[in-house]
Amino acid sequence: MTSRIPGFYREPPDARLERLLEAHGVSPASAQHLRAGGGLGLELADRFSENVIAAHALPLSVALNFRVNHHDVLVPMSVEEPSVVAAASNGARIVRLMGGFFGEASEPIMTAQVQLDQVPPGAHERFDAGALIAAANAVIPNMVRRGGGCRDAELRVLDEAEGWVVVHLYVDVGEAMGANVVDTVAEAVAPEVERQLGGRLGLRILSNLPLRRRVRVTCRASADALGGKDIAEGIVRASRFAERDVFRAATHNKGIMNGIDAMALALGQDWRSIEAGAHAYAALSGNYQPLATWRAVDEGVEGTLEMPLAVASVGGVTRAHPGVRAAFDLMGRPAARELAVVMGAAGLASNLAALRALVGEGIQRGHMRLHARKAATPRSASIDEGRHA
Repeated sequence: MTSRIPGFYREPPDARLERLLEAHGVSPASAQHLRAGGGLGLELADRFSENVIAAHALPLSVALNFRVNHHDVLVPMSVEEPSVVAAASNGARIVRLMGGFFGEASEPIMTAQVQLDQVPPGAHERFDAGALIAAANAVIPNMVRRGGGCRDAELRVLDEAEGWVVVHLYVDVGEAMGANVVDTVAEAVAPEVERQLGGRLGLRILSNLPLRRRVRVTCRASADALGGKDIAEGIVRASRFAERDVFRAATHNKGIMNGIDAMALALGQDWRSIEAGAHAYAALSGNYQPLATWRAVDEGVEGTLEMPLAVASVGGVTRAHPGVRAAFDLMGRPAARELAVVMGAAGLASNLAALRALVGEGIQRGHMRLHARKAATPRSASIDEGRHA
């Protein structure tokens, strides 16, 4: 299997699909769904959401050229903007020439929060992490049997004078995103937290800033492949700009999330949670920072992306939605941590392509060329022509 398919975009959609079906071992059910053009029947859509009146479609595309940890992989994307898919594929093509992307994801540890106020002074001395861990694991026996479960608990003092504290419980959720699991834990252990610390019980819910569930991806791109030494130097300067200016950092990070969000939609992930965690992490130091940075190396540039990323290979709509099942089939059904690394690579590729365009010919020339096809379709309302990368 290879993700390098020159001229793929020139073929008609049905020919593209058949090439992928022949090479990627897609299940018969997924193949049938894709050959029928995708979509979601009204009956199934009604089971997914509330007040359903129809199904709202987005294209399902594949970004090409990705090589991640020495393996080729197709990158499913669901997005209305062609330049997102084209940019990710182009960035991956450039990186591929120097071996591709390399990354790792930490253990799938999600954070549950139990908050209290009016906690009396000295209560932290009664904090018993072991009792809380035992109480947490008692309510998620199936997760514990699968090798997960609560790993740690800690007490954070938010305001000592007013007695504001929060207890964090760190739960290994395995292949799941884990929101339901950690919400269950938070609600179940709250009485024990209140018994230990006193005060007035407040919120009991997950945090969408899972600092113990992060992905880190690196890559290199040669100056020649980027278009010359000036382009490579410009990418490094643009990265420095994002590190010094919050206005640029916001757009820099939006370009990263172009690739990550498009993958999240195609693969049935909680993109709202991913976005919240990404931007909270970017602001963790008190100064909003870029999620990816680029530095000069002898060959050209080296990029590094690090961010929290809670994704799942089970649960949610990963099995219930036929389009999501097909997208997972095209990827070879990666485990959650593998998926996180590929999504990080998609973000880094998108960032590289955007910076290369910005320091070269500018972002609009290529974008508007792709946009022209979409803008020419019949429509009842205008399509936003804005673009940010």
